[in-house]
Amino acid sequence: MLPVMIALATTPSPAVTPNDEIVTPGPLGFAAVAFIGIAVFLLVWDMLRRIRRGRYREEVNAELDAEEARAREARGDDADPTAPRT
Repeated sequence: MLPVMIALATTPSPAVTPNDEIVTPGPLGFAAVAFIGIAVFLLVWDMLRRIRRGRYREEVNAELDAEEARAREARGDDADPTAPRT
């Protein structure tokens, strides 16, 4: 059994001549690459939209917090709104 395995391992494989049908991916390969490209584009677009929305929320929350702090200062209320009431 061992001599057969050695003979098969050392035997060169037959040379394959290049053929256009073997080398090119064809329409199915093009469709697969186009699908992946479109999917990546849509995912990046959605991700950027979500990041932008998060930034706008942070900006609005910061403006509301600053406005609330100014209103507390105008009333003369020095209590921390996050502190528990006694």
